[in-house]
Amino acid sequence: MAGAVPTAAAGRSFAPKARPARHLTESGWVRWSLIAVALGFLGLILVLPLVLVFVEAFGKGIALYFAAFKDKAALSAIQLTLYTAAIAVPLNMLFGLAAAWAIAKFRFRGRQLLLTLIDLPFAVSPVIAGLVFVLLFGARGWFGPWLAEHDIKIIFALPGIVLATIFVTFPFVARELIPLMEAQGVQEEEAAATLGASGWRIFWKVTLPNIKWGLLYGVILCNARAMGEFGAVSVVSGHVRGKTNTIPLHVQILYNEYQFNAAFAVASLLVLLGIVTLIIKSVVEWKHHQTVRAGTGESGDRP
Repeated sequence: MAGAVPTAAAGRSFAPKARPARHLTESGWVRWSLIAVALGFLGLILVLPLVLVFVEAFGKGIALYFAAFKDKAALSAIQLTLYTAAIAVPLNMLFGLAAAWAIAKFRFRGRQLLLTLIDLPFAVSPVIAGLVFVLLFGARGWFGPWLAEHDIKIIFALPGIVLATIFVTFPFVARELIPLMEAQGVQEEEAAATLGASGWRIFWKVTLPNIKWGLLYGVILCNARAMGEFGAVSVVSGHVRGKTNTIPLHVQILYNEYQFNAAFAVASLLVLLGIVTLIIKSVVEWKHHQTVRAGTGESGDRP
C-alpha cells in the first residue's frame, strides 16, 4: 500500500543519539592510571605509616605492648586527654550552636567579623595560640600576678590545657552548622513562631532535629582534634610528666627517651581513636543521607 511505513522502521527514531562530551570520555587506561596513582599516593602517605605504627607497637610482643599502658605516666596522660576532651568538646558544641544560630538566622552588624574570628584558629599556628595564653596567664603575663596572688593556676595546669584545646577546636562545630542552617533557611522557624511557639520550643522541636546529623558530625571532628592536639598544648602544659602531659606529649617524651616500643604502643591508641572516629563519621554521613532520601522520597535504586 502506498505510503505504508515499513515494519522494520516502525517505531524507530532516526534522531542521532546524544554523545557525552569528548573531555568526559577518557580511554580505559587513562582512568585506571589515575585511579592507580591516587591509590598509590594514599597508600604511601596514609595507609603505610599507620600500618608501621602497629608493626612497631607489636614488634616485641603483645606483653610489652600492654605493659606500656600500665605505666603511671601513660595512665595519667590518657586520663588528662579524656578530661580535656570532655570539657572542651561540650563547650565548643554550645558555642558552635549559638554562633551558627546567630549567623544563619539573623542579619546584624559585625556578622562578617564574627565569621572571620571563627576562622581565626585555622589561620593561626597552634604554637602561637599557646604563646598567647602564656602571655596572658603566665607568671609574667598580664594576669599572672593577680592569679598568683589568688593561688589560681592556669598555665602548666589543666585549665591552660583546656583553654588551648578550646581555641584550636572551636571552629569545627560552628563551621559545620553554619552552611547547613543557611541552606535550610528560616521558613520553618517563622511558621512555628506564627503558630505561637516560644523560642526554646522552636529550637528543640524545629531547628535541632534538622541539624542533628551536622551537629554530631562537627562534634566528632572536634573531639578527634581535641584528643590529638599537640602544638598549643605543648606550650601551655610545661611537660610535667605524670601531671600535664596528654597522649601526644607522652608519645614525644617516650620517643625522645628511645623507648620506641612504648612510644609506638601509646601512639597506636591515638590511631585507634582516629579509626573509630572515621567509622563513626561514615555512619553519621550514611544516616544523614538515608534521612535526606526518606524526606525527599528518593528511592535507593538508581537507574
